Amino acid sequence: MTPPRARTWGRIGQTPVVHVRGRGAGRVSMAGMTCYKSGERSRLIYAVREYTGRKNQPKGFGWRDFRDLLVRARIQLGGPIVLVWDNVRIHLTADMREFIDANSDWLTVFQLPTYAPDLNPQEGVWSLVKRDIGNLAAADLGQIIRTVKRKLKMLQYRPQVIDGCLAGTGLTLGYE
Repeated sequence: MTPPRARTWGRIGQTPVVHVRGRGAGRVSMAGMTCYKSGERSRLIYAVREYTGRKNQPKGFGWRDFRDLLVRARIQLGGPIVLVWDNVRIHLTADMREFIDANSDWLTVFQLPTYAPDLNPQEGVWSLVKRDIGNLAAADLGQIIRTVKRKLKMLQYRPQVIDGCLAGTGLTLGYE
């Protein structure tokens, strides 16, 4: 619940102050993938998780959540997947490696260099989502989640924006 900082349209020299209740006891985690295929519209597949601090509640995404996201993507896309992802620690776990090896008939994985957010089109999507909630003074965690989901759903219906996230990396789709 700690509010993000962003630019405002306040008067020069008069910083607007927004008082926020709560002590920051919540977290919203997002995982997603931008999907590209020649001759078809670009897609955004995502999952959002809310953490409220309850006992035995996971704070973020585990390897099973990423596995489920990949399986869901395969069902939605209807074909094999070539996955290019960053070196987040959870992507490199032994369980995730086993899943990738067991499904090598439809899943091919390439790792980005160690720290290369400029090569990851998904970073552009997260940037757009965070920009939208920059000046949001949320009353509760539910309002943040609704805003994030609304923005992600809006991006799903704008494939040209998803294409722009790929173009922003300087990468292109190479087909043979």
